[in-house]
Amino acid sequence: MHAYLTATSPVLWKSCAVLTEHLSMIMRRGSSVLFATAALTLLGAMLRVEGFIPHAGKGSVSRPKLQQQLQARPQSETLLRTPVSPLSMSASTAEAPVKAEGETFEFQAEVARVMDIIINSLYSDRDVFLRELVSNAADACDKKRFLSITADGEAAAAGEFGIRIKPDREARTLTIEDSGIGMTKTELVENLGRIAQSGTKKFAEALAKGDADLNLIGQFGVGFYSGFLAADKMTVVTKPSQGEDKRQYRWESSAGSSFTVAEDVDGDAVEGSGTRITLHLKEDCEEYLDTVKLKTLLQRYSEFVQFPIELWTEKTEYDQVPDDTAPPPAEGEKPKMKTVSKKTNVWERVNQTKPIWLRPPRQVTPEEYKEFYRTTFRMFDEPLNYTHFSLEGQVEFKAVLYVPSVLPYELMRSMFDENSRAIKLYVKRVFINDKFEELLPRYLTFLRGVVDSEDLPLNVGREILQKSKMLNVINKRLVRKSLDMFKEIEKNATAYTTFWNGFGRYLKVGLIEDNDNRQELAKLSRWSTTETGDGVTSFDEYVARMKPAQKQIYYVTGETKKRALASPALEKLRKKGYEVIILQDPLDEMAMQSLGKYADKDIVDAAKEQQAETDEEKAFLEEKGQETQALRDWYRKLLGKRVTKVEVTNRLVDSPAALVQSAYGMSPQMQKYYRAQSVMQGEDDGSGLDSQFNQAILELNPTHPIVVSLREKVSASPEAVETMELGRLVYDVAAVAGGYDVEDPGAFTARITKLMSRQVLADGGEGLIAEGLSTRDMEDPTKVEADVVGAGGLGDLPEGLNLDELQKELKEASDVVDESS
Repeated sequence: MHAYLTATSPVLWKSCAVLTEHLSMIMRRGSSVLFATAALTLLGAMLRVEGFIPHAGKGSVSRPKLQQQLQARPQSETLLRTPVSPLSMSASTAEAPVKAEGETFEFQAEVARVMDIIINSLYSDRDVFLRELVSNAADACDKKRFLSITADGEAAAAGEFGIRIKPDREARTLTIEDSGIGMTKTELVENLGRIAQSGTKKFAEALAKGDADLNLIGQFGVGFYSGFLAADKMTVVTKPSQGEDKRQYRWESSAGSSFTVAEDVDGDAVEGSGTRITLHLKEDCEEYLDTVKLKTLLQRYSEFVQFPIELWTEKTEYDQVPDDTAPPPAEGEKPKMKTVSKKTNVWERVNQTKPIWLRPPRQVTPEEYKEFYRTTFRMFDEPLNYTHFSLEGQVEFKAVLYVPSVLPYELMRSMFDENSRAIKLYVKRVFINDKFEELLPRYLTFLRGVVDSEDLPLNVGREILQKSKMLNVINKRLVRKSLDMFKEIEKNATAYTTFWNGFGRYLKVGLIEDNDNRQELAKLSRWSTTETGDGVTSFDEYVARMKPAQKQIYYVTGETKKRALASPALEKLRKKGYEVIILQDPLDEMAMQSLGKYADKDIVDAAKEQQAETDEEKAFLEEKGQETQALRDWYRKLLGKRVTKVEVTNRLVDSPAALVQSAYGMSPQMQKYYRAQSVMQGEDDGSGLDSQFNQAILELNPTHPIVVSLREKVSASPEAVETMELGRLVYDVAAVAGGYDVEDPGAFTARITKLMSRQVLADGGEGLIAEGLSTRDMEDPTKVEADVVGAGGLGDLPEGLNLDELQKELKEASDVVDESS
């Protein structure tokens, strides 16, 4: 009915549409039935006016009369005026004789909407028009080659097929010509007048029942129209190789509402068969007349097309000719020559590289693999390893993957630079993209390779890879083959050292993000430990060296290895002979926390709260906990929110105290990392993270002389200044040794200075001290106020304290502070 009303009366159809819309709205709102009846009556009256419903007492309009009415209407009134894109083009296929001046066919919809779809939805880069037109040309050659096999029993000579591209600056045109199958007039109207009706798709469907490997890619139906991204007019001249009608036809459109088809009797003849597409470029598209630009695009998108692609290129040649400005040569001498340049045009082959992934691996030499790696990915190193494989079945694809021996340049600037991905995706040898994140997880960004699929699902513009089970299968296979390559490299210790130094951080990201392959990545990982010196070790080697009584894998964090080794948390582990993994990068700690276990052994932070392992240890801690209850309560009050609790421990040997985190707390290195991230993102100064992540616990060594002395001091005079300053000093030393920042470095330094001055006084160095202290300090050192807020005087320390031992501890802490600064 829609088509019938549209064809007979556009005005009537528009009126019907408006009335129907209003009527639907009336009924939805429950309006008066009488009002609806009135609307229907009005509609019926309009139908009578137009002759579709007979008037009272009259018959309906006869078919001959209706035909006369239609013939009397202007052609413009018989066309559908609803704006639609040329992608939904539909042209009349009536076989009326083609006039010399051409026959015009109307599109079903306006081209403007189609161009809007193409430019804004289908393609993210208008360079791809060249890829699409070259792909179509390759399809046409493929069809002709296939038909030559089926018709004659053997393939036509390879030289009979080819694609030529010719820019013309004067005419501002770009021509793409192929020697393929060509098209008849009917095929021109059908294939270039309708969306998703490309000859390639129909051709493939017609042969779907056979076993022919067509290797065609033009299955999306919109590739041809991408030419309008760069051109405001397109001309297609074609001559078919099949059928009785071998005449040459011309198709032409200016991206309007119609196109013309005419027999091409005056134009340049197409040799044999084939198609010539001429794009009349837009003013802002003259860059596509530059042979350097065209060559770059062709090598990017169509480098592995199986048919020769030749570009019309200007060359400069130099000849030696007699110099007519020079004096005549003397008798017996040769005339003076000069060099003159001469510009000529030649056809230059642009797709020289062979697609090695299409060949069986046993037929490709190692040197061919390496040369392909260097030329395709512009790499100058020799790959550490490569793999060449294919998958057949429901999902079919071929791939070649490489492991570089040096970090690619793009990754030196950023670990996951958006331009660093280099897994080139091809669909039937035509390049689609090399930035698809779905092909490989980001921790394998450093790999280089090619993936070529026969039927990978793309969107209509080929630019976006659709998520599917097929893609998931490809992803898993690529990851599996990548891990296999790493294992092969691992067999050579020297090569694996190179690999780990270059790409170890990426595998640590895999430990965090790849749940499915975490344990395999753990086997491939390498770590520095307290026993490896400057080297590294694997988890398997670490487990093999574990002491019989050791039940867990231990690690400790630090900004440097030296600082990590100075952690008080290692003291008891060292005494037991346990090996501890050293982590210096926040990424390392994230990886360990994600891993959690290895070989059924828990991986734990040595600087976190731990439970007693034996009954003897439990009894010891319970006894000492009771003895130090008053001290611990006093400490919690003194330190406030700096710590969540104060406990006694048996993990310390030489240190009086240690600052550790609860099982769910965050190490000082991670706290600094997140604080820096917060500042970089402009959220705040990072101080707000302290309360969220810092779950510090002060652990006291109950048998250490300093702690014993402090416990006695607290018992005697808990509010005394010297007692409180000693308590702060012990806390500060534990914080620095544990890798935390000192809250007030000035006060901390003043405490240490005064402590050392007291020791000098005890050794009889009054004269030396006098040079560095004021008279006020010397008169009564026990009453000296803090020179820095929070710093005590020389007399603030308890009598009988072993200053030599404390000085030693503080000197080590001071060295750590200096190193940190």
